[in-house]
Amino acid sequence: MSNRPDISIYLAHFTSNGEPKGGLDEKNPAKEFSSMSAKDRLISILTEKKIRATQMPWTGAKAVCFTECPWMSLLAHTKLYSPYGIGFKKGLVFSKHGAPALYMRPDVFKTHMEEFKGFHQYVWSLITPFSPPYRPSHLKIGKTCDFTHEREWRVPHDFPFEYKDIEFVILNNYQDMAEFPKELKDAIGREKFILMDNYRLIERLWPVHRIDD
Repeated sequence: MSNRPDISIYLAHFTSNGEPKGGLDEKNPAKEFSSMSAKDRLISILTEKKIRATQMPWTGAKAVCFTECPWMSLLAHTKLYSPYGIGFKKGLVFSKHGAPALYMRPDVFKTHMEEFKGFHQYVWSLITPFSPPYRPSHLKIGKTCDFTHEREWRVPHDFPFEYKDIEFVILNNYQDMAEFPKELKDAIGREKFILMDNYRLIERLWPVHRIDD
């Protein structure tokens, strides 16, 4: 399938600031990066050429997360994480055991756990609860949870890569680009860097996709 405004052959992994979303459990590999900024985390990923699998909220399983979020919704997505990310083709992610996250209804989850006593390790890493606010009262098992807007993919282990595999790197602004390690810009290629400030300017001048402030 070719690229369209609502679907792409690319996936992006965004870093974030502060405490990892899976918590500061001692078993969470993200714990050692909790004091780093989102930009420094991106630099660390590019230097190591690996995205570490970290503990997922809700299930505690370890995975690397990507989003299929289209560009028209990307500004809103970066507000939840950060304007720092790295992109790859879906084919590469799939070849490393990646797949769309499994959004599972609470009743299906509960029934499976009761009858089969759990899920396989790889399946467990892909599962995220799907308990939207519009669910009927008899399905209000636990908290509201709906991340379907992220169109998430997951890889159930660390995600190693080579610089040639990178399709794009997202930075916030020109200052980031100027200060970014020269050896990384040389190795990856400056033409692959996208600045969110440029996108913000386009959306301000021609707000084709913008739906809020």
